[in-house]
Amino acid sequence: MSLFPTLPVDDSPSANQPLAERMRPRTLDEVIGQENLLAPGKPLRVQIESDNLGSMLFWGPPGCGKTTLARLIARLTKSEFISFSAVLSGIKEIKEVMADAERKFHSARRTPSGERGRTIVFVDEVHRFNKSQQDAFLPYVEAGHITFIGATTENPSFEVISPLLSRTKVYILDPLTTPQIAQLLHRALVDKEHGLGDENLSATDEILFRIASFANGDARSAYNTLELCARSAKPDSSGSKVIDDKLLADVLQKKLLRYDKSGEEHFNLISALHKSVRNSDPDAALYWFARMLESGEDPLYLARRMVRMASEDIGLAEPGALAVTLAARDAFDFLGAPEGNLALAQAVVYLSLAPKSNAVYTAYGSVLEDVHKTEADPVPLHLRNAPTNLMKNIGYGAGYKYAHNFDEKVTDMSCLPENLAGRSWYKPTDQGFEQRLRARLDEIRKLKSRGASNA
Repeated sequence: MSLFPTLPVDDSPSANQPLAERMRPRTLDEVIGQENLLAPGKPLRVQIESDNLGSMLFWGPPGCGKTTLARLIARLTKSEFISFSAVLSGIKEIKEVMADAERKFHSARRTPSGERGRTIVFVDEVHRFNKSQQDAFLPYVEAGHITFIGATTENPSFEVISPLLSRTKVYILDPLTTPQIAQLLHRALVDKEHGLGDENLSATDEILFRIASFANGDARSAYNTLELCARSAKPDSSGSKVIDDKLLADVLQKKLLRYDKSGEEHFNLISALHKSVRNSDPDAALYWFARMLESGEDPLYLARRMVRMASEDIGLAEPGALAVTLAARDAFDFLGAPEGNLALAQAVVYLSLAPKSNAVYTAYGSVLEDVHKTEADPVPLHLRNAPTNLMKNIGYGAGYKYAHNFDEKVTDMSCLPENLAGRSWYKPTDQGFEQRLRARLDEIRKLKSRGASNA
């Protein structure tokens, strides 16, 4: 008897299975999300519907539908489905299953057309397999004895061996949005055959949206929360059960804050945080930062936003701000929550108290405007390299002034194309370190002017 019996693709989930398992889509049209892969006419959908599949890797965050999609492929194609767990399986088990798949493949070739001979081998968390374990699949993938489908939350370029990666097509799955997960929860709430439709249970759209928001793109997590709410809800005198704010707060064991990661409240809060930092108000900035974290916001989103603040609102008035925000991101990545939250909070306070300048932000915007509005003049000849005699003979590099050959390390040479000669975009402020840069820029301009007058 095989250690890994094939999973029947037309099985019906039983009532004692988790809600997330029972609610797996059974057709492509039931799938919510991943339109970039599964919308009508998209290549992957066409391959599934035409039963013409090759080996592949699904790369995406937890709960985005990687396992569901693999099972759908097995259900909708003439294949047997074997699921491996990278946590539990070793070389011996892999080789046994591969040998069994090879026997079925050759046996099917000798039977009448239409009988199943192809085996889909689904490896969840394939990044957890070591090199030897991944190598064990290679001969059978190459020979066509199996269709290999791997699922990973990690970048396959780094976690999957090159020979296996080169024999598979990588499909990137997006995290589900909050509205998409809310739609899945509503479906589970009313589905009498597979979901909670027979439990006389109700929840408002706002409650479902909050559950979806806390799931952070993970449909499985959202289903688990909804199922736990359903088990915890107490029926009233009429037998009806309601999932309300209090019940959800008890289940989540944290205060429910008004928030959704894709709607207006998300943008309201990040706007409040950004503007508090810009206004040098560390107390307000810390408050809005904490509000977002406690509402379920992704800490790395906040870290990315702080990197933007360091460049947009502080710039060269405090060059260390960019390094501080990147260090805070790395510290959170190293420590995780909740310890890493303090590193992010430290960066919030630092940004709030730092001197402010948007001079680089404004200068770059002005440069972009001129790039798009003016002719793309060629690079002046004196700024071009001349690695060949021909290029030297036609003037490449002629007239170039090497700054290190001059006492002040500054020349009057123009480095802009002719149509923009003399244009100035960066205007440093008198804030923080930028005050020194302003003085230096004034000095450079005087030196250039003096050089031009002496020419």
